Order: sequence, then C-alpha cells, then structure tokens
Amino acid sequence: MASNELVRIQKIIADAGIASRRKAEELIQRGTVKVNGNTASLGDKADPKKDVITVHGKRLTSGGKLKKYYIMLHKPRGYITTMNDERDRKCVAQLIKDFPTRLYPVGRLDRESEGLLLMTNDGAFANEIIHPSHHVAKTYRVTVHPRITEEQLTELTKGVLVDGRLASPAGIRVLTQERGRTVLEIILEEGRNRQIRKMCEAVGLEVARLKRTAIGPIKLGMLQPGKYRELTPQEMKALTNARKKSDDPHSRDDN
Repeated sequence: MASNELVRIQKIIADAGIASRRKAEELIQRGTVKVNGNTASLGDKADPKKDVITVHGKRLTSGGKLKKYYIMLHKPRGYITTMNDERDRKCVAQLIKDFPTRLYPVGRLDRESEGLLLMTNDGAFANEIIHPSHHVAKTYRVTVHPRITEEQLTELTKGVLVDGRLASPAGIRVLTQERGRTVLEIILEEGRNRQIRKMCEAVGLEVARLKRTAIGPIKLGMLQPGKYRELTPQEMKALTNARKKSDDPHSRDDN
C-alpha cells in the first residue's frame, strides 16, 4: 500500500459526513472506531478504499463514504425530538432503534406536537430543509380554542411578534369551525422554537393540537403514529425540485 493512499482516520470519518474532525477524534479516543476489526488510535491512518472502517459498529462504504438514508417518521405526542435525553423522557430515537444506521432529526417538533418528522444521516440535506433561506414550506393542522375571529385571522396572516421579532407572514385557511374551537391549516417557511404556539398565543388563541402534515411536497399521508418509512425516489426528486425552485429568485411571489 503506497503511503500516499493513507489518510488520517478522523479525516475519513469527517469526509463521510458522520462528524467533524474534532468529534471524530473524540470517537476514536472513546474506542468506538475500528479499522479491520482493531480499535483505532489517534494518529492512525488507513486506506479508505480498501480498509474496513467502522464507527459504533456501522461500516463506512468503500471510499469512506457513508450510505445516506432519508426517512419520514410520524412522531406521536409525548416524544421529544432528540436522540437521547438525560431526564429519561421518551425520545424519537426509541422509535427508530431498529434502523441499521444512526439518523438525526431534520428540524424539531416540540413534545406536545405530532406529525411528519424527517430523519437522515445527510447533514447537508438537513440544513437545506430547515434553513429559512431555502423557503421549504411546512404545513400544519392546528386546532385552537376559542373560535377564531376575522381580526385574529388577519393578524396571523400578516405576521405577529414572536419573542420580540416579527414572524414571517403565514399562509392560513380555516378548515372547520365549531362552537369554541377552530381547525386551521397553517403554512410556514420559517420554523422558530414553538413558533405556531407563540403566534396563536400572541392573538389570544390557545393551541389544543398541532400536527405537521407536510414538508414541501412530502406528505405524511396514512403513516401511523410511531411508524417510519424511507422516502421513495419520487419523493426525493420532488423535494430536490422544490428546493431548487425556492432558490430561484424568479420563482417567488414578492406581492
């Protein structure tokens, strides 16, 4: 093996998108990285095209690249959007524990919210979905108390102050109205912490139930709470096209 084929292991891990070099060094120091079955040490090098490198027992593919996965999960109420919790609360990691590769949530849904949550091991993809500059819309079905007024609806549509900053205007339509409650469809392009709950609170409404039903063109559909599935090639293509369209300044309505 020629010396110029050897690469420091932390660089191979970073290039695979698993962690930064600094984090990769920590993984090596903790003994979670192996090369050809042997525990790696800081300073070790390997050939990413020939050597078998594993992190947490998961193998990097030939060339040091990690196979990328994209799944949708129907997050139930009562689960927090994290991979572990020091207070032993239920977290979404428990719902995908049988998945062969470690995945991370794309954005968040708070503990009492439910619905569509994307998860992946592709950091660049996750950033494109959650960053407001890419304008990937998220759609929510929101039940509020009491019955909404026209004035409240107008305020929410124009944008209200959330944590001292004006929230972007929201696309809102009334789905059903009953005595003391309203079911709304709310579409946001930004996603600040508990934003919909705070927007509704700002106009005197209480959120009784919040469910994310779509991210861009990807719809939750009939996926049951607590279940997950991989995105189809068609869904990935639609999501890619939606991101490209949102990045095109000529595709936006400035009115």
